[in-house]
Amino acid sequence: MSTALDPAADATPGSLLSTSEKLRLGSRLGLALASAALLVLSLAVRQWLPAEAGTARLIAALAAALIAGPVLVEAWRALRSPSLHGVTDLLVAAALIGAWAMDDLETAALVPLAMVIGHVLEERSLLGSRDAIAALARLDRQRARRRRADGTCEEVPVEALRIGDDLEVRPGDRLAADVRVVEGRSAIDAAALTGESLPQEVTPGDEVPAGAINRHGLMRVTVLRLGADTALGRVVTLLAEAEQAKPPVTRLLERFAMPYLVLVLCAACAAMMLGGSLGAGLGLLVAACPCALVLAAPATAVAAIAVAAQHGLLVKGTAFLEYLAEVDALVIDKTGTLTLGHLTRQAVLPTVGHDADELLRLAVALATSSSHPVSRAITNSAPDISGPRLILVNELPGAGLMSEVDGKPLLLGRVDFLRERGVSVTDVPDHNGPLVGVAHGGTLIGWLTFADEPRADARAALDELRREGLSHQVLLTGDRTRTANAIAAGLGLSDVRAEATPADKLAVVRALTAAGRRPLVVGDGLNDVLALKAGAVGVAMGSGGIDAALASADVVLTTDRLTSLAVGLRLSRRCRTIVGQNIAIGLGWTGVVVAAVTWGGLGPVAAVLLHHVGTLAVVANSGRLLGYQERA
Repeated sequence: MSTALDPAADATPGSLLSTSEKLRLGSRLGLALASAALLVLSLAVRQWLPAEAGTARLIAALAAALIAGPVLVEAWRALRSPSLHGVTDLLVAAALIGAWAMDDLETAALVPLAMVIGHVLEERSLLGSRDAIAALARLDRQRARRRRADGTCEEVPVEALRIGDDLEVRPGDRLAADVRVVEGRSAIDAAALTGESLPQEVTPGDEVPAGAINRHGLMRVTVLRLGADTALGRVVTLLAEAEQAKPPVTRLLERFAMPYLVLVLCAACAAMMLGGSLGAGLGLLVAACPCALVLAAPATAVAAIAVAAQHGLLVKGTAFLEYLAEVDALVIDKTGTLTLGHLTRQAVLPTVGHDADELLRLAVALATSSSHPVSRAITNSAPDISGPRLILVNELPGAGLMSEVDGKPLLLGRVDFLRERGVSVTDVPDHNGPLVGVAHGGTLIGWLTFADEPRADARAALDELRREGLSHQVLLTGDRTRTANAIAAGLGLSDVRAEATPADKLAVVRALTAAGRRPLVVGDGLNDVLALKAGAVGVAMGSGGIDAALASADVVLTTDRLTSLAVGLRLSRRCRTIVGQNIAIGLGWTGVVVAAVTWGGLGPVAAVLLHHVGTLAVVANSGRLLGYQERA
């Protein structure tokens, strides 16, 4: 019978089934058990009390009537909304009506009874997917310690939290929402969400996802996102949607659901007329039920999206699993994608007569007064160094900083900035990235160089993608050509498109598509949005990407691990293979059972049992994906 997932508003905590869905399943199982008990009683009376044949017949009729209720209700729904689920319901209803018409009350009860019980068991054993989804949903369903204005804490249910609330998180607590750390340092365990095997250190300013566990250290955090808007909530929603997924073959068959039903009914009538047997016709009706095909894609998709989430990939729809398996080229952004997205200090180059300590002290003294990326890189790279106290610091945006020490001007800035203020600048270091000099009293003290460094796993990720068939790789960035070429050379990329506008990026992706390529586009910024939408699959860097990029992408990397891209490719291809196997099992086994009924004289009850063998084989085959693990 059709048992579609219905995450309606009346769903209770810890479950994705609505109350009405639960009641329908419960009543169906209750009626099936009552019908089974009556059927056994009828057979017992017929066997041991032959004189009470009329009583046995009455009991069998009552058993058939009980189970007819849910069968006919589902069949009526199927007439109004044809689908593969509906074909199954209508064929079972036809078998029930046929048995009633032929006055075979035992068969009228037994065939639909076996189908209903089989479907309930399949519903409960669908990879344990609903239990898995409910377990994920329960990760953020607990109480939280909310701080009051006077600094004290109160225990509140997660439903009472609001964005901006101030929370206290103790060691061992599980985060009830996506939060940002305000005070404290700790290590959080997000293995259930991101697949990180080791706890990750967090400090003020870091974001922590809902469902993560605080392993040690007291933290004060502020709520950023709640419920379905959290990373965990999005995974739960996607898993629920995945259970309703349909492969192309299933969608194709659903277009011909009603003609298929008519064909089977005609074939059943022909079998009864030619064979002179009611059993042959009824057996054909149940043998042709496409239950295995109904489960072929949802069972696999639920498993694939759950496993992808564990590897740091949030797949927004099951269709993208199929598209991801077909990509054959890579278009990737630089800043914030291949690189860290922030500057780090590369070298400290004091001039003759000065040392690195002096250079850093003076640089830090000025940089602490500015929020410029170069200034932040200076202070972050020298947290233990303190410079002289400055009374007043003037900043010329984008150029440099000025102050005084011991009555002499202190400058930090670009080459032109220093020269314009009378500093003799010679022997400027050859550097592709940002470069600033420090001068005191008109004398150059030295240089500091900076770069946006590639991510630690960038080279390994690109190499893995090449091994997966994405040998055509393009670095597409709005940064300067010289900087882009330097990054590309270190990562083994030969095709570099630099100084690209959003329109330029879109044109590059469209050109690859027109050439027959299926590009995987990876980015994180506003200038990547058009390209992300144009690619065969768009992937956004979730940890640092802007909202527009995250909304435009088909897949979101929830961690900074670029190697997850290759994991996603392998997983999607494995998923496609298993879906194909499931469809083959469903179609092939249905053919076997139909042949056994048509030429082997198989009765309707045996056909039902064999029918369920194929369905359970599909579920078991899909379950193999849950054990998918990447080799270290």
